[in-house]
Amino acid sequence: MRQRHDRDLLAASFDRAAEVYDASRPGYPAEAVAWIAEGVAADVLDLGAGTGKLTASLVEAGLTVTAVDPSPEMLRVLGERLPGAEARLGTGESLPVADASQDLVVAAQAWHWVDTERAVPEVARVLRPGGRLGLLWNDRDERVDWVRRLGELIGAGDAYSGDEEEPVVGPPFGELERRDVPWTQRLDLDGLLDLVRSRSYFITKDQDAQAAVIASVRRLHAEHPELAGAATVELPYVTRAYRAALAG
Repeated sequence: MRQRHDRDLLAASFDRAAEVYDASRPGYPAEAVAWIAEGVAADVLDLGAGTGKLTASLVEAGLTVTAVDPSPEMLRVLGERLPGAEARLGTGESLPVADASQDLVVAAQAWHWVDTERAVPEVARVLRPGGRLGLLWNDRDERVDWVRRLGELIGAGDAYSGDEEEPVVGPPFGELERRDVPWTQRLDLDGLLDLVRSRSYFITKDQDAQAAVIASVRRLHAEHPELAGAATVELPYVTRAYRAALAG
């Protein structure tokens, strides 16, 4: 129960950082999005849509997208970025759409926030026969030394995150397929610091702890031999993409 409480508090923290989240968080590589949406021609529900990072790619692909998120602030920013998108408040455990109304449900950087025992049957409810669930995560590639140090400094291990765990889905969905897509995000120092500020485990720290983290990341940028104060840095990611079809 404590872990679930901590997870709920972290998830709710994004209301306090919607603007910086939108400015700093990366989107998703086209190869991963195309694989997730392969063969889908119509209706997609973007669960945990946030400020619309994935929603924008799906709309650009010509799909009809309903963006769902529990955060009014995140959806406000999404509405400013994508004024034509359908946006609704909701959660993975209570999706605000009709039965059998979607061809694809996607969750980008979001599935670790849901209660899978409730969310899996709820996603199955809204999918049409033959529909699919797609999951995406952008993982910093910590095989690179400075990226590993960045993770240590911002304290990813200090609180529940869950976004590095293998996802759990199970029946009535079939086996999860996985595809990994490596890519890089180009950032200046301000962008790197905003990326740190957008993380739930940073947002929930007190002001003194936040200031200490920012100072340590500034030192890393100035002193690490792979960075050495460079005007821009290439932050490497591996995007994990998963998909599973609704059985039957």
